[in-house]
Amino acid sequence: MKNYRLYLFDFDYTLVNSESAILKCFHITLNKTGWPQRDDDTIRCTIGLPMLDAIKRVIESEDDCKARQFLEVYKHEADRYMTEGTHFFPHTVSTLQALRARGARIGIISSKTRSRIQEKFDRDKVPELIDHIIGSDDVSAHKPDPEGIKKALAWFDVPPAAVLYTGDSYVDAGAAQNAGVDFAAVTTGTTARETFADYPHVKIMQDIAELLA
Repeated sequence: MKNYRLYLFDFDYTLVNSESAILKCFHITLNKTGWPQRDDDTIRCTIGLPMLDAIKRVIESEDDCKARQFLEVYKHEADRYMTEGTHFFPHTVSTLQALRARGARIGIISSKTRSRIQEKFDRDKVPELIDHIIGSDDVSAHKPDPEGIKKALAWFDVPPAAVLYTGDSYVDAGAAQNAGVDFAAVTTGTTARETFADYPHVKIMQDIAELLA
């Protein structure tokens, strides 16, 4: 795989595992809002989706108002538990450091809020690993819409051919395809290798460290 000038990453299930915190926040919020409890697998499969879409799947309602009401309660639980329960995958920090050593720039395009992502890097004392974050609060359209990636291309002032986007979900694969940038899949999320095979990709990886191969 060639060396790229810019490496863009999804966050949840790509760089970090926040599954336990997300499950906890959903279960508490379901209790507080009176919605029926859902099993962990149902919630787990929504990780990485835009938050309102994830909520609608969990509560089984397409009502925007009800989803936003749920989100307001969820946010309070996330403030208490999310960053504390989010952990870098074993090779995330070392991989980002190695890419940095090669002279690459690094950004994040995520359906999580920018401040929540920044908080994780700050807490682990590695904020220097990331040049720019585009979160859910920075775009009007979420993945697989290419808006986030295109904003990153403009911010870094690099052409699509110089960029690799890495993610764990089919929505990441779709966003890369729609933005016209190369895509590398990592199977640390809930999207199967077979699903990624249907999208343009330069690599399907079991571990993010394979970017360095």
